[in-house]
Amino acid sequence: MTATPEITRTGGLENDYGTRPEGVLTTYDAGSFTFETGAQLPAVTLAYETWGQLNAAGDNAVLVAHALTGDTHVASSEKDPGLGWWEGLLGPDRPISPEKWFVIAPAMVGGCYGSTGPGSADPEGVPWGSRFPFVTIRDSVHLEKRLLDHLGVTRLHTVIGGSMGGARALEWAVSYPDFVRGLAVFSCGAASTAEQIAFGQAQVLGIRNDPNFNGGDYYSGPRPEAGLGLARRIAHVTYRTEAELQLRFSRAPQGAEDPFGGSELAGQNRRTGRYQVESYLDHQAAKLVGRFDPNAYITLAEALISHDVGRGRGGVEAALGQVKATPFLAAVDTDRLYFPEQSQEIADLIPGEHEVSLITSHIGHDGFLTSAEQLGDVMRSTLDL
Repeated sequence: MTATPEITRTGGLENDYGTRPEGVLTTYDAGSFTFETGAQLPAVTLAYETWGQLNAAGDNAVLVAHALTGDTHVASSEKDPGLGWWEGLLGPDRPISPEKWFVIAPAMVGGCYGSTGPGSADPEGVPWGSRFPFVTIRDSVHLEKRLLDHLGVTRLHTVIGGSMGGARALEWAVSYPDFVRGLAVFSCGAASTAEQIAFGQAQVLGIRNDPNFNGGDYYSGPRPEAGLGLARRIAHVTYRTEAELQLRFSRAPQGAEDPFGGSELAGQNRRTGRYQVESYLDHQAAKLVGRFDPNAYITLAEALISHDVGRGRGGVEAALGQVKATPFLAAVDTDRLYFPEQSQEIADLIPGEHEVSLITSHIGHDGFLTSAEQLGDVMRSTLDL
C-alpha cells in the first residue's frame, strides 16, 4: 500500500517525522488476549482515531480498516490537517461524512502505529521482538470488537476496507453477522490465494534473511533495513501494473546515471547506474524503511497470508453464507494482486444478488486508494450512507 502519511512510530522505534498533534491518536487498554494460535499477551493496547459523534443509540458507527502498512489517519481533521490515506472516502460531501457518521479507524494489533506490536515493551520493559505472537485477521477483529464495545457502539452501520483492510472488513461481517449492517470490501478476496501467499513469503524472507535481523531481536542494534526495503520493492511491483511502469519509466536511465556504468572499486564487474524504475523502487523502499518496523511488517504480512474467512467454519462458501450485512464489493479492473474474479466470488457466495463495482485505473491494485471516489455514489446508495 502506498500514500500512507509519515507519522510518529511507536513500539520502541525512534521518531523520524515529529509527533502527531496532541489529542488525535487515542489508545484503549483491551486487557489480556489469547490469540487464535493459543499464544497470550498480558495486555494489549489499541490505538485509534475518530471523526464525528456517536449517536444516542450507538448505531451510526462506521469502521475503516487500513491496509498492510497503513495507519489510523484516514483523512484530515481539525486536530490533524495532514492528508490521510483515503481522503476521497471520508469528509464533508464525500461518501462517508463525519457530520452524519461516527467513524473509527483502529491501528491493527501487531503493527507499529500505536497498537501493541513486536516493538512494544513487555512487562519488564523489553521489546517483544521474536516473542510476539502470530496474529491473524480474526484476532484483530475480536480485539477491535472490544474497542467498539468500550466506545458504546451497539451496531456497525458499515465496516469498510481495502486490501488487508478488506480482509478485516470481511472477517467482521462473518465473525459478527448480527453486529454489522453494511460491508464494503475493496480489492480483496475471501482467502489469500497461492500466488498472494507466494508474494508474501518472498517479502517476509527478504526481512528475515537480512544480516541485521537477529531472529527478530534487533532493537538494541542496527535494524534490518535492507531486508525491509527489499520487501517493499517486491510488494510495490504487485501494487502497480506493467503498463504503468512502462509508460512512466520505460528503459530510461535515472538522470545522468549510466545503467551500463561500472565501478572502479568493483573492478568494473558491477554496474552502479540505475534505470528510472529502479530509482522509483529505491525511493518507495526508503520511505517505508523510514516509518515502519520490520517485525511489524512480518507480523501483518503473515496475518494477510493466513487470511481465510472459511477457516474452521466449513470453508469459504459456508462462512460467507452466514453474512447478513448488505455488501458493497469493489475491484480495480487492472489489479494483478487481487483479481476482480475474487471479488466476484464473494458477491456470488453472500446470500442475495450482488454485483461487483469496478474502479477504472491504469495503475493496478493501488487504484482502490487513488480512485475510490469513482464509486462514491453507488457505494452511498448501496449502503445507505
